[in-house]
Amino acid sequence: MPIKDVFLPLVGQPRGSALAAIEKCVAVAADLGARITAVALEEDAFVRPKVTLPDAAEANGSLGAGDSQHLLDAFTRATSRTGIRAQSRSAKVPADQIASVLGEHGRSDLTLLPVKPHDSRTEHIIETLLFESGRPVLLCPEQHVDELRPEFENVMIAWDHSARAARAVGDALPILQAAALVRVVTVADDKSDAIVQSGTALVDHLREHGVYASFETAKGNGSSIGKVLGSWANSHAIDAIVMGAYHHSRLNEIVWGGVTKTVMGEPPCWVMLSY
Repeated sequence: MPIKDVFLPLVGQPRGSALAAIEKCVAVAADLGARITAVALEEDAFVRPKVTLPDAAEANGSLGAGDSQHLLDAFTRATSRTGIRAQSRSAKVPADQIASVLGEHGRSDLTLLPVKPHDSRTEHIIETLLFESGRPVLLCPEQHVDELRPEFENVMIAWDHSARAARAVGDALPILQAAALVRVVTVADDKSDAIVQSGTALVDHLREHGVYASFETAKGNGSSIGKVLGSWANSHAIDAIVMGAYHHSRLNEIVWGGVTKTVMGEPPCWVMLSY
């Protein structure tokens, strides 16, 4: 299924990197030929009614020139330059409801999310979007925003033969079909027959969808899988990583750390997560 309806949450302070990330997210949506909908949320510490999201024009009067309005202004400038079909909404909500409100509104084809490094609120929003929207999330790392390309020419699939990874591949098919180079990568110190068969089977499956991929393994050498994937992506000039989220139990990843938590904390490039 093509990606035609994209969601962009706008939360936080309108710093330079955040504004640049909005530009890159809009450029990605334009490259996909999708419509983009931005929802800007601002903390409201006093009012706790059920949240409704009015049109941006109505919300502007109540929000004034707050952080959310500056983010919306950046969004409007970016969409005007690209000519993409766009719409926006904004609202004030209690801080503890921001993630759940975004989760409810993230049921489009894809959520594009600017990500601050090692930020607990951002990680909570990512998890809520994954668990409650039922749709994939594409992370835009603000710390690398200047190097990010809006066209995904060189794409890596982080493959562990899990159901989550298979779902991520299915969600990412439009991106994979448009890429010039697709690499299926499994982190493993020993290249067993089972690993080779699994990677080869995925390559064969992708070929049926017009995606001509290669399969290879990356040695862990005692490092965490998340760090190995990040290093591999950097050394091979990867534009985007496609991966499943929380293959192990979420509790286990929270206690011990895991691939998903490592990548969410500091994405090395664009990262598309599916759950």
